[in-house]
Amino acid sequence: MKTKPAHSAKTAALRDRAEARLRKQHKNQRSKPEEPKSAFDIQRLLHELQVHQVELEMQNNELQEARDRTEMLLEKYTDLYDFSPVGYLCMDEEGRILEVNLTGAALLGVGRSQLIKRRLSAFVAPENRPVFLDFLEKAFAGAGKQVCEATILKENGASFCANFHGTAAVPVGDSPKWCRVVISDITVLKESEEAHRRLEALATVNLELRREIARRQAVEESLRKSEQHKSQLLEQSHAMQQQLRSLSRQVLQAQEEERKRISRELHDVIAQTLTGINIRLATLKKEAGLNIKGFDRNIARTQRLVEKSVDIVHQFARELRPAVLDDLGLIPALHSFMKSFTARTGVRSHLTAFAGVEQLDTPRRTVLFRVAQEALTNVARHAKASQVDVSIQKLHAAARMEIKDNGRSFVVAVAFHATGNRRLGLLGMRERVEMVGGTFCVKSAPGHGTSIRVDVPFGHVPKNELKKSGNSTLKCP
Repeated sequence: MKTKPAHSAKTAALRDRAEARLRKQHKNQRSKPEEPKSAFDIQRLLHELQVHQVELEMQNNELQEARDRTEMLLEKYTDLYDFSPVGYLCMDEEGRILEVNLTGAALLGVGRSQLIKRRLSAFVAPENRPVFLDFLEKAFAGAGKQVCEATILKENGASFCANFHGTAAVPVGDSPKWCRVVISDITVLKESEEAHRRLEALATVNLELRREIARRQAVEESLRKSEQHKSQLLEQSHAMQQQLRSLSRQVLQAQEEERKRISRELHDVIAQTLTGINIRLATLKKEAGLNIKGFDRNIARTQRLVEKSVDIVHQFARELRPAVLDDLGLIPALHSFMKSFTARTGVRSHLTAFAGVEQLDTPRRTVLFRVAQEALTNVARHAKASQVDVSIQKLHAAARMEIKDNGRSFVVAVAFHATGNRRLGLLGMRERVEMVGGTFCVKSAPGHGTSIRVDVPFGHVPKNELKKSGNSTLKCP
């Protein structure tokens, strides 16, 4: 493209030189008469012709080189223009195609020669034509680079998603307005964007699925734990039922044993004593007038038998229900019982209590007395202890009784679940305490003996209030 002006300048300069030389020759011919040309003139003229011929050949070579370069540049331009990966179009204000490259014609599916003067909007899908026409209007208005997307319908029925870039061209002189339009197939890009959008949607769904799976797994785990807890509660319920059955049997057996003992004592002791009294009275009847001294002696013996019978009856009454508990209170009843316990077993005992414990109602004081009675009986039978201490102290809303011995220990869980024990034992004590709304716990360790702790509320206080007091728990700490 740059060789054409240079070639024109050289041609003009060569023409000017030739004309100047021709004018000079004509001038010489007019000023001088014609003379016969000498051999020298002919030789000089021949030399000039040869020089001119060389100049013409040089000019011809330059023209040939310029033509070759022009053809090479034209070929490069044609290759760049026609085989570009996008379509190039020139359009007038009416939207008619003025020029188009081969790629543009291939995109539209029509030969290049058949596209000239056709409207590009005819290939745009009807639903996209308003957007495309607005795009052309803005491009011709010189509003800068314009971009739009539309669906192109080929004449063979195929379609693709196209992207348009348009800019207005600068007209030369009075030439009509036109604009350049670049068209490219973005179907693959759209499909890629759609695939990416679907992947994102799938990722979102996958995330939701993972969350749902995790939630369901958590629910399943919760259900499994609930089933396990239910099974544990069921097992505990069965165990408690077994304990209640065992307790009921033990209560019945204890009642029967107590009846047997009372019956045997009444038969063997009181009945014999009363029979002896009856025999003595019969003897006294016979000897009343015979031996006054012997009569007095027999009367004294009979009185002693009566006193012994009364003591035995009082002892039975105390074992069944100590009158001092109802008449004087819990502390005197415990003191009396522990005094007789020490005298009977040889185990030293010590009682510490606060006077306010007597504010408890009769059922609660009875429970504390029976627990202490049963605990001391177990110490005498099983612990082989030498010392036992009973203390009663005041809590926030309850009275706490602790019974500690220095005897041998035992496994608490085994003792609670033992079914062969013929006495009420620990299970009976716990049932008594819980019956009045209290808490019961046992701790036994080798070298430390056994301690029993009972918390009994003063009034109707929930068990959680006892726990708030800071010391009362269902299990010993």
